[in-house]
Amino acid sequence: MKVRRALISVSDKTGLEELARGLVELGVQIISSGGTATAIAEMGLPVTPVDEVTGQPEILGGRVKTLHPKIHGGILAREGLAQDVQDMADSQIQPIDLVCVNLYPFERYVNRRGVTEQELIEQIDIGGPAMVRAAAKNHDRVAIVTSPHQYRLLLDELEAGGGEVSGDTRRRFAAAAFQLTARYDSAIANWMADHDGAFPDNVIMGFERALDVSYGENPHQRAAYYVERGARIHLLSRVEKLHGKDLSFNNLLDLDSARNLLAEFSVPACVVMKHNNPCGVAVASDVLTAYTRARDCDPVSAYGGVIVVNRPVTAELGELLAGTFVEVLLAPGFEDAALEALTRKPNTRLLRNDERRRRNITERDFRRVLGGILIQDRDAETEDRDHMTVATSRQPTDREWGDLLFAWRVCKHVKSNAIILARDLATVGIGAGQMSRVDSVRLSIEKAQSPVEGSVLASDAFFPFADGPEAAITAGVTAVIQPGGSIRDDEVVAAADEAGIAMVMTGRRHFRH
Repeated sequence: MKVRRALISVSDKTGLEELARGLVELGVQIISSGGTATAIAEMGLPVTPVDEVTGQPEILGGRVKTLHPKIHGGILAREGLAQDVQDMADSQIQPIDLVCVNLYPFERYVNRRGVTEQELIEQIDIGGPAMVRAAAKNHDRVAIVTSPHQYRLLLDELEAGGGEVSGDTRRRFAAAAFQLTARYDSAIANWMADHDGAFPDNVIMGFERALDVSYGENPHQRAAYYVERGARIHLLSRVEKLHGKDLSFNNLLDLDSARNLLAEFSVPACVVMKHNNPCGVAVASDVLTAYTRARDCDPVSAYGGVIVVNRPVTAELGELLAGTFVEVLLAPGFEDAALEALTRKPNTRLLRNDERRRRNITERDFRRVLGGILIQDRDAETEDRDHMTVATSRQPTDREWGDLLFAWRVCKHVKSNAIILARDLATVGIGAGQMSRVDSVRLSIEKAQSPVEGSVLASDAFFPFADGPEAAITAGVTAVIQPGGSIRDDEVVAAADEAGIAMVMTGRRHFRH
């Protein structure tokens, strides 16, 4: 299939000059419309406006430009089919051998703040997808190019093949074209379906591979990281790897959990994550103190963990971290001396996080199950003190209130059944993923590296019996925060009152299965 006429209509003009010049040098006639035609003409290259081909000017403010038989007939005509040849001759239609189209940037606009519904509707492309689908359908004769990443491959093949594009390449381009239109339509459909906040009857997801990883959770499992098209931010958006080995599947899982927990705090904070559970969390006046206090919650588990902080890594912290085994360290910046110290470890993955945009609060959670997915609202809300109830006779002190609210924020990011012991805005002990709540309480006490006396306890769900709080009281806990709602709440509160500790009810649980 020799390319003689090409139609180019692109919203993203990246690489346009290279493509257009390459085609002209190969003797290809370029047809174009609107801003693309203007851009090519300004390059000093010959270009035929679409309206010269159709004999019809753009109408409806540019909504109708290429929707014309002389465009779509030129794309869809089949090689060697007598009726198509006759129809082309009767209608004075010339074949179009190459279509280069990328679509209006709906997906970029959909998550922009301040964009009106009407502005977003105008970013829904009509003529572009029609041409893409037509060319992809007729890939037996027509090459369809939909991304600047394909331009070099196209030109190289045209140059090497005497102006021809191979059948394999046309088919590969066609597959990419249908993937593009499917993803594009899914973004529009999901936006319209989400308009009223309800769960739609159908969910159409589009993802692009962003990173290959060596293997999955285990070496025998293949894996890759995909990014949802149209997402405002994602796990690695504006994140630069400065040093170390490639990120692994498990690194990414831990990094996601750690970043979600860190987002609970605006003051200097540190999260140490291991096997998708925090093994230490702290806030402090500076990042060094936050790290040391988070590490000291469970230093054995912290070894080889994923560490995230929300302040730049100082020289002193960098030197301290260089003396231990760290899988991943993510921070908004690194002092030069910190980088010098940390890069002495060849495998430590150092990530600089320049992402300052907030994630979409309406984003939903997806969980893969056999033959389907479970979808839920993301557990993004954190209750404040004004909506909590003190159930006991004794009120928490101001210091206890601070620790209770801190522990409550941490608790919802720990696998259920979750128990957090905290003192002075740092975790003291963490009990995660146990099948009974009282076992989680016991585990949090056993894992504590410092005395539990004077600490507070947070539980992600209610206590079904008084045995959990009683074990904590015996260990020295002075205040408890929990959702409440058990049929035995009276017994649980009575045990707290008898021991003279404070108990706060939040009215909402935070399971993390």
